[in-house]
Amino acid sequence: MWNYGDVIDVVAANVRADAPAFIHGDRVILWPQAYRRMNNLARALAARGARPGDKLAFYLRNCPEYSEASGASFLGRLVHVNVNYRYKPEEVRYILDNSDAQCLIYAREFRDCIAEIRHSLPKLVTYIEVADEPVADFAVPYESLVEDGDGASLGIKRAPDDLLFIYTGGTTGMPKGVMWPHGELCAIWLDRMKRTLGIAPQSLEDYGRLIAAAGAGNRSLPACPLMHGTGFITAITAMMGGGCVVTVDNHHFDPHEIWATVERYKVQGMAVVGDPFARPLLQALDEAPGRYDVSSLLNMSSSGAMWSMEVKRGLLRHMPQLTMTDSFASTEAMGMGSSVMTKDGETRTAAFQLLENAIVIDEHDRPLQAGSGKAGLVALGGPLPLGYYKDPEKTARTFRTIGNRRYSVPGDWARLEADGSITLLGRGSNCINTAGEKVYPEEVEEALKTHPGVEDALVIGVPDEKWGSAVTGVVKLAPGMIFDEDALRAHVRQHLAGYKTPKRIVLAEVALRAPNGKADYKSVSEYARRVLDIGS
Repeated sequence: MWNYGDVIDVVAANVRADAPAFIHGDRVILWPQAYRRMNNLARALAARGARPGDKLAFYLRNCPEYSEASGASFLGRLVHVNVNYRYKPEEVRYILDNSDAQCLIYAREFRDCIAEIRHSLPKLVTYIEVADEPVADFAVPYESLVEDGDGASLGIKRAPDDLLFIYTGGTTGMPKGVMWPHGELCAIWLDRMKRTLGIAPQSLEDYGRLIAAAGAGNRSLPACPLMHGTGFITAITAMMGGGCVVTVDNHHFDPHEIWATVERYKVQGMAVVGDPFARPLLQALDEAPGRYDVSSLLNMSSSGAMWSMEVKRGLLRHMPQLTMTDSFASTEAMGMGSSVMTKDGETRTAAFQLLENAIVIDEHDRPLQAGSGKAGLVALGGPLPLGYYKDPEKTARTFRTIGNRRYSVPGDWARLEADGSITLLGRGSNCINTAGEKVYPEEVEEALKTHPGVEDALVIGVPDEKWGSAVTGVVKLAPGMIFDEDALRAHVRQHLAGYKTPKRIVLAEVALRAPNGKADYKSVSEYARRVLDIGS
């Protein structure tokens, strides 16, 4: 079992000196420079009191600093903690406090947010600002830390059980940190390498020879945020392969800018989050056929949202060379299934082949037989995370022992077909996946109910071409109050991130709850679709 920090040492020692590690706009950082900067940052954090196992939080958009500092955290045995850059101050404070973050790297644009909450974070002692100087008076400039030093290898002993955290919105309310040991993630990566290439190195020495023979790895562009699992793992995989993480210098998702970047830097791989990302990318190509040279792009992967056959077909019209891999995975269970589509073979939307360690179980944790016609929960055996940070109850619910083996059961329902494939049915919970973001309805409901005019509220997701699933509120007003949709949406936006704000809010003309007081999501969802004239 390997450690990401040890892999970076091996890659840096064997990759071609002119191979880029990070590209962002006009910035190109070659591997020797990147390795030097990573080591300098790891030493600087240690000099400021960070010790192995301490948490390093990232509050950044897609940029080289995110990947570079991730490498530094691996080299210095610190624990990566992702912070959603769309969060409002109270949400950011929750993540930093819940994770016990000791260090924080944040972008200049988020300075006011950090200034507002930092006095309530006694464990957070080191603030690093990515910005042109001068930085905030409570922070140190990122560039001074990565440039100060000789960049030599740290020469420390690392372990496969060193951790990194990936915080996910999950399905039980507030976000939770999924604790992944390096060794488990490396095992998944090496298994994927064996399945796709037919070989996998047995030792780091063998891997060094492979890197030296290749000279440089692929250039990969995460079109989705690095602060989410899909983007983060995509970036790590590129780095560990001696490749290059290409990011777009734009605060908003701009498909034309992405295609221009693919053309400019001959990008070979791209990560998206289903139709919410892939559909606008297709529309940009359709608007200007032949405008961009996209012949370099060989692989597009997706995880976290539905990726329809219609959109895949459209992308293949422009890029017949493309292999599209739709991964069925979650932060708690990476590698449950996959679906591959090329110009020579189509796959149904939501149809996946289960991978070797995955099974489908009934409500009593008994494995289902192929072709039973029954729906069950998908469970994944190892490699697995340790569980959720500081949440043993949720850990026990999700990570179960079935037949003397530990499984992760994140809550995805599927029908096991006769040929062993599955048809994904969705989450059994009411979690809403909107453009790759997980939104827990009760959090939005509580924000709605803090408005003085709202007596009760439920929040559901309705099908939406742009967002995949659109957050939608259904409210019961207090007596004498007048319904004002815009005012209610503005109220929620004051408390929660923009993507959690309902795209529409409708006035309830049905009961929101069953006689026993429990929320009647099914009836409310049907009602909202009728009101908004949206099909199933």
